[in-house]
Amino acid sequence: MTPFDNIGVDISVVLGTTLVPIHQLLRMGRGAVIELDARESDDVKILANDIPVAHGQVVLRGDRIGITITEVLFRAPAHRPRETVRRM
Repeated sequence: MTPFDNIGVDISVVLGTTLVPIHQLLRMGRGAVIELDARESDDVKILANDIPVAHGQVVLRGDRIGITITEVLFRAPAHRPRETVRRM
């Protein structure tokens, strides 16, 4: 067992987005359909702790929905300031 085995990461998948006026949102009930700005063939965004980490495609496996990762996003390493060398 490693120290990383007990660390949890919140994974979210974003299918699409839309802008809905609050009055329309308040009138929605069970069965309401919210149209998104995405098509069935579009990639979804995969977030880890609200940070984009990958893109993927929705896959259906029996009665389950999954995501196949199509692209992993790499982040540039955090910039570290160089040590200042004083010359005399």
